[in-house]
Amino acid sequence: MRWALVKVCLAVTAMVVVAFAVPLGLVVKELARDRAFADAERQAATIGPALAITTERARLQRAVASTQAGGDGRMAVHVPDQPGEPGSGYDLGRSRAGRGELATARRFGRASVSAAPGGYALLQPTAVSTGQVAVVEVYVPRDVVTSGVTTSWLVLAGVGLALIVGAVATADRLGTRLVRPARRLAGAAHDLGRGELGVRVPEEGPAELRAAAAAFNSMADQVVQLLASERELAADLSHRLRTPLTVLRLNAASLGEGPAADQTRAAVAQLEREVDQIIRTARQHKTHTPSGCDAAEVVRERMEFWSALAEDEGRTVRLAGVDRPVRVPVARSELAAALDALLGNVFRHTPEGTALAVDVHDGGAATHSVIILVSDAGPGIDDPDAALRRGHGDGGPGSTGLGLDIVRRVAESTGGDLRIGRSVLGGAEVRMWLSLNGGSADRGQRRRGRKKKVRDRAGPARSGRPVEPAEG
Repeated sequence: MRWALVKVCLAVTAMVVVAFAVPLGLVVKELARDRAFADAERQAATIGPALAITTERARLQRAVASTQAGGDGRMAVHVPDQPGEPGSGYDLGRSRAGRGELATARRFGRASVSAAPGGYALLQPTAVSTGQVAVVEVYVPRDVVTSGVTTSWLVLAGVGLALIVGAVATADRLGTRLVRPARRLAGAAHDLGRGELGVRVPEEGPAELRAAAAAFNSMADQVVQLLASERELAADLSHRLRTPLTVLRLNAASLGEGPAADQTRAAVAQLEREVDQIIRTARQHKTHTPSGCDAAEVVRERMEFWSALAEDEGRTVRLAGVDRPVRVPVARSELAAALDALLGNVFRHTPEGTALAVDVHDGGAATHSVIILVSDAGPGIDDPDAALRRGHGDGGPGSTGLGLDIVRRVAESTGGDLRIGRSVLGGAEVRMWLSLNGGSADRGQRRRGRKKKVRDRAGPARSGRPVEPAEG
């Protein structure tokens, strides 16, 4: 796909450059020619006043020498015979035009251009004082006619080549942006086919490829869940065989002695070992869990659940940032539990009718993070530090003190953190920052060490709301 895009762009750009450069080059050539002959006409016109006054050789010679073309030896004046004076005409300066061209120009009385050795001759008829027609000849060398044309063509060729190279480079970059996500998606599909159930694809590139990546991740999560359900079902079915096996073992023990009894007891023992092995194997393979979920979908789902209670209590609910998929490296059940803890905290510790908002901010490739904000218009939180410490189990009456701790652990499992600040609604704002680069337990411990410093930057202490985190 990448090279096909480059070839198409190369062909289109080359055709556009040729379509514009060739006519422009011809225009440049014509402009140079017109400029050269226009200058020659101006040089010839400077002799017209002198010819209108006199035809004396000495005066005309001085007039010709005063012009640039005459000084360069490129001007000639052909004076005709005077009436009644045959042979009185003469030629002043070096002539390069033929006699036939001179006669034609004198007869028709209009300027003309004829070919001359090494260039062109401009013939300008001019009336003299006696009523006859003299011809002023100005020689224009070929290099003057083509002056600057070669340079202009080279510039046009350079610009065209630069445009082609730039277009190819741009097409290559665009092709890379298209191909890289497609290759990553294909590689993930191959890995999933080989049994690597934890593989997922980052949602990057054009909208179509992002949609394909989201569909692939959703499919992979569903495959993992189906396989886990199948293994669980196999383990449960195998576990149900324990009861009849127990009966068989007891009956085999009462068979007494003898080869048949011994063989029966051995077969029952072997069957029991096989069933135990099936159960252990099914349990051991239940290690693949979904590596992420769509945060926007989870938020929408949980808000549908809480919206009924919000309507009963007269609360205004605002939801933002959930109009497109937002992948986060958190299991769906864990993110749902964290959202329920935050929303339950709002409903439990703010008066009825208090507005609340849930915002999902996708930082994308710029910050590699997703922020989920739960805000309310309530009285706020007296001491954010104490509220976060309550997660260790010293909550007040009716609270286990595990709500914010659940949210904190979900955020830190990705390498993010949890912050409490003042919302734009006037109440509390709980900010769950999820890192898209992934995290580890050690990373979470390091973030806990920096917890106080981060909270100090979050804002001043809040007032009004009891310091009781939501229940876990």
